[in-house]
Amino acid sequence: MKAILIVLDSVGIGEAPDADQYGDEGAATLPHLARAAGGIHVPTLQRLGLGNITPLLPEGLPIHGVPPAADPQASYGAMQELSQGKDTITGHWELAGLEMVPGFNLFPPNHPSFPPEIIEPFEQRTGRTVIGNQAASGTEVIIKLGEQHMREGAWIVYTSADSVFQIAAHEDVVPLDELYKACAVAREICDPYRIGRVIARPFTGSPGAFTRTQNRRDYAYTPTKPTVLERLKEAHIPVYAVGKITDIFSHRGITESNHTGDNLSSQAAVEAFHRDHSDGFIFANFIDFDMIYGHRRDPEGYAKCLEQTDAWLAGFLETLQEGDLLIVTADHGNDPTFTGSDHTREYVPLLVIQPGKPSRNLCIRNGFMDVAQSVADFFGIDPMPVGTSFL
Repeated sequence: MKAILIVLDSVGIGEAPDADQYGDEGAATLPHLARAAGGIHVPTLQRLGLGNITPLLPEGLPIHGVPPAADPQASYGAMQELSQGKDTITGHWELAGLEMVPGFNLFPPNHPSFPPEIIEPFEQRTGRTVIGNQAASGTEVIIKLGEQHMREGAWIVYTSADSVFQIAAHEDVVPLDELYKACAVAREICDPYRIGRVIARPFTGSPGAFTRTQNRRDYAYTPTKPTVLERLKEAHIPVYAVGKITDIFSHRGITESNHTGDNLSSQAAVEAFHRDHSDGFIFANFIDFDMIYGHRRDPEGYAKCLEQTDAWLAGFLETLQEGDLLIVTADHGNDPTFTGSDHTREYVPLLVIQPGKPSRNLCIRNGFMDVAQSVADFFGIDPMPVGTSFL
């Protein structure tokens, strides 16, 4: 018996009740990108019940091209995040059963974002100086500072609206191994400041034509309490991680991992784990929605990416057997029609497929941790401290 959790990274479905506290009033990733793209064609998600979710929301907007299904083939609902923050780690940790209150520390957008107490030891221990040190778009900061970085060999360090210490370096100037070691140093320095992630952001190319590579690595703050992943592993139930999941959870509670870098390879990895193992929990992140289209404010590309995933999902559903569980959700929003280039505080969709079992309206769930509780329920292990199972 297998449970599969697929996180469509950043595919929010409408502004959360506390969106105003994050400057995200009016954000609605799925409805807005569908409207901007002239509608999206996702027949698999539509028949599962994706279009049935937005009418549940207080300010729910229709998803153009995805009407409600008369007889949804999945249980459907939405989830409101309870933790403080709208970043990847906070969303994934809550999905795994942890509530982050207080949230991770954030830093001012203008130079200098990080104080000398962080920057100076980082420079001393890595032997390179720092340029940037402010909030920036990852693609824009290498356009602005990439040539200087290549000339001086300095680290490009930047942050965002999330709790992140990001380090960009050209692969021909700084070998990947050195970049990863620098990230490990930064992780150690950043821990006392409760910074959610240190992220390696390697790139290649020449001035005017820089391109970020798939050799990104995330160095997460270590979870302070056991997640459902650790509880499953302790109960001798294998946990298979796809994408950046192993980084997000600091390699804890993982039996086997495939650190993929894009949706296509992540989809292939999910298929392989599902095909090659008779039981266990598969936890996958599909990163392209957020990394390529949300942050770069590309609603048309976002829509096409959803359509590709929908086509893949149609085939994957045929491989599920009675007794399996598939949960499709998201970790936060990233409305590509919204201002700025940061994540947005939103409800996330929830679709639950159990072959042979009838579908239900799961309503609005009070916390992402209901997913972890449901996974614990599914495998029959001791309940998590928080959350309500929807099975």
